[in-house]
Amino acid sequence: MTFSKGCHLHLIDGSAFIFRAYHALPPLTRKSDGIPVGAVAGFCNMLFRYVANNSGADAATHVAVIFDFSSKTFRNEIYDQYKANRPELPEDLKPQFPLTREATRAFNIACIETDGYEADDIIASYACRAREAGGRVTIISSDKDLMQLVGDGVEMLDPMKNKRIGRDEVLEKFGVYPERVVDVQALAGDSVDNVPGAPGIGIKTAALLINEFGDLETLLERASEIPQPKRRQVLLEHSEQIRMSKRLVELDCDTPLTETLDELEIQPSDPEKLMHFLNLMEFRTLTKRVADSLGVAPPVPVEPIASLPHAEDTPGGTPPEPERLPFDHARYECIRDAATLARWIDAIQARGHVAVDTETTSLDEMQADLVGISLCVEPGRAAYLPICHREGGGDLFASDKLCDGQMPAEQALAMLKPVLEDPAILKIGQNMKYDAKIFARQRGEGYADGIVVEPYDDTMLMSYAMYSGLHNHGMDELADRYLGHTPIPIKSLLGSGKGATTFDRVPIDEAVKYAAEDADVTLRLWQLFKPKLHQVQVTTVYETLERPLVAVLARMEMAGVLVDRDTLSRMSNAFAQKMAGLEAEIHELAGGSFNVGSPKQLGEILFDRLGLPGGVKGKTGAYATGADVLEDLAAEGAELPARVLDWRQLSKLKSTYTDALQTHIHPETGRVHTSYSITGANTGRIASTDPNLQNIPVRTEEGRRIREAFVAAPGKRLVSLDYSQIELRILAHVADIPALKEAFREGIDIHAMTASQMFNVPLEGMDPSVRRQAKAINFGVIYGISGFGLARNLRIPRAEAQAFIDTYFARFPGIREYMDATVAYAKEHGFVQTLFGRKIHTPEINSRGPTAGFARRAAINAPIQGAAADIIRRAMIRMPAAIEGLPAKMLLQVHDELLFEVAEDAVDTLITRAREVMEAAADPAVRLDVPLVVDAGHGMNWAEAH
Repeated sequence: MTFSKGCHLHLIDGSAFIFRAYHALPPLTRKSDGIPVGAVAGFCNMLFRYVANNSGADAATHVAVIFDFSSKTFRNEIYDQYKANRPELPEDLKPQFPLTREATRAFNIACIETDGYEADDIIASYACRAREAGGRVTIISSDKDLMQLVGDGVEMLDPMKNKRIGRDEVLEKFGVYPERVVDVQALAGDSVDNVPGAPGIGIKTAALLINEFGDLETLLERASEIPQPKRRQVLLEHSEQIRMSKRLVELDCDTPLTETLDELEIQPSDPEKLMHFLNLMEFRTLTKRVADSLGVAPPVPVEPIASLPHAEDTPGGTPPEPERLPFDHARYECIRDAATLARWIDAIQARGHVAVDTETTSLDEMQADLVGISLCVEPGRAAYLPICHREGGGDLFASDKLCDGQMPAEQALAMLKPVLEDPAILKIGQNMKYDAKIFARQRGEGYADGIVVEPYDDTMLMSYAMYSGLHNHGMDELADRYLGHTPIPIKSLLGSGKGATTFDRVPIDEAVKYAAEDADVTLRLWQLFKPKLHQVQVTTVYETLERPLVAVLARMEMAGVLVDRDTLSRMSNAFAQKMAGLEAEIHELAGGSFNVGSPKQLGEILFDRLGLPGGVKGKTGAYATGADVLEDLAAEGAELPARVLDWRQLSKLKSTYTDALQTHIHPETGRVHTSYSITGANTGRIASTDPNLQNIPVRTEEGRRIREAFVAAPGKRLVSLDYSQIELRILAHVADIPALKEAFREGIDIHAMTASQMFNVPLEGMDPSVRRQAKAINFGVIYGISGFGLARNLRIPRAEAQAFIDTYFARFPGIREYMDATVAYAKEHGFVQTLFGRKIHTPEINSRGPTAGFARRAAINAPIQGAAADIIRRAMIRMPAAIEGLPAKMLLQVHDELLFEVAEDAVDTLITRAREVMEAAADPAVRLDVPLVVDAGHGMNWAEAH
């Protein structure tokens, strides 16, 4: 939402909340480690009450909690005794300040602080900008200094008294209206903040003087006219002190802001994130209250993450104590010349390992320019090598001239290439795939073919191997969780929104602190994680399934897949015409025109105008019109919801694929270069982003047509190899189902066989609808489908669907036994495992309420889907060696499918070699009781090949 007239911004004074919480509640410590958390508990209660009460006509549309960054600000440069008399913070309050920031983020509320400025200045700047944009502002604070902002759409709310403060209340407090509060404060001074003011003049006298003379400057200029000798003398003798005092108390409305007004738009709470934080703080009562308000089950109290692995995984059966490396005062150096870089290279060679990180101009590795490289050889000792920082800021007229004090890029990279490629030196990274691609793209004298970073370790993948299902694996979260350190946020250097700059415009001195810290954090995480891999028994998973995949995916991403822009354009036009036709049909059915893309208007048409059943309004007062609602209505024979579903499908295909894919075509290669995330799913499945090529629908004609735009280069063909029903085959193996195993061995149609077993019908001449029902059950069971879900998929009564499922389990009792055993194992151990040793943690498995069913289904599915993911990973890792020498490249991985580009005369050879690798991918680690079968196809485009 663009902030404009009609928007309402709430600015919460975070420090006021903290001190009020601290003094209002008795001391409280966290039982697990003794950290004081009383103020955090009170702060969270206040935020919860705020969120719960933010409703009605006066509700905020945008909100932020504003904090003081540090005690030193620009006012200390004006007057070095400013706030000098303030007492030291209580020792038990100091460690709670960073936790209140975490609490704010956990509630999904913007958390803002700026170095060198007080919270009041940030509040003033946001208030002024919101007012200029035509919006309303409510400042939630009782701080008298903020009263100078009241007026013209800005008011205050005293949270302690639940009292609104407008112009009249300010007049009552200061004797003047808000625009003259600064003048009164300048005269009266402030003993708390050590603002000197005019000796002997208090608020009442100051107000009388300002009301008489109009403003402070006029008063000081005409001080000689004041009849009272003592007042006259004070004003004449201390005029400069009074003017200085005004500068101290006057709020700065031009404070640099890290977030735009638009970015402060209220966001719904993320239950998982909020529950995790409250549970970590051990706020049992509040956790339950918040869970109830969100309609989720409170999480079961768990041991701290650092206490993993489980007892049975550790010598002696006792979980290890949390390991936290101290973050000592770091020494970060800037490498500006060859001699300094040579010294660092000597240190790297002597150490035998180095943490390395790149700084670039973009997250798109295929178009990003390398700006600098950071290196770390031991905790607290790191360096940054700038090579492409440019003068000036990031505005349109900024200079492209390189900053002084940098090594030439070619010289620096030529010196580093032997180190980065030295097999005796381990390179350590966090998300090494990104850095490997950046180095591989560098071309220069002595490294014309790029730089191949080998060997390497990746702390992100180590975390994923150990803690999949427990938390995310980004560096900032890992640093906070395992090192107790919050790295410098990138936004503090680049800014955000439209005003954001790129890293090459960051001053080198600032870049050194940020970039070297990244390498330092990465090395510390590696030192912590490397031995833990063995302790939690996932070394094999990391070494055989995670780490080797980095180089494979990097090569695939750099190869890209050729996309025909003209084909996409034609499809977009065709979809647009078809959507227009559907819109006309929808309007006719609705009895009038409306915005088909508006859920609110659609809900009013369906449930108010047409009176269809099942209308349910959400918290916003609008009817729910999600796909599930429309599918239920369509199943009951309602034509309009069915047409809307068709329109939405075309709209998504057009916006997400035929339009968006054109923007992802690389200007130089003409190809689309997706990025694969190894840690994108807890089960081990690889995720595709920017763009996502794994979710292109294949069940509809329009969706399948999109694959026609993915084409082979001249003289080549696209080859698709796809595992046949791999998850059902794994289920037959792990659940030990003789009938399913025999069918797979004999090559029998598994869905027809299931239908025959369940419904007692012969295989020959089977009704296709019966087979389709069996297929839906086969795949549904893997995902723990319910009778309700199956009924929706097959559009049959729920009782009939449940009967199908009951019959299925009766015919194949081993499946139910597998499910029950898997859930029991997860409840006992807190994780499940794949056939290849991958651990997927299940922290919610013992929860109650709405999340219980999901956690149970996830636990059942994870070993099956995870094993399938492990098998295709093993195939991908072995594939480069298998197809070496062939004019072929592996381009894409889409769930159970691999897509290759190969010369026309090598298609058959590629299919033979790739199929051999894929069908033997489980061996020798696991001997499956059923064969793996791979289907192959080829053509000029992906649709023909699949």
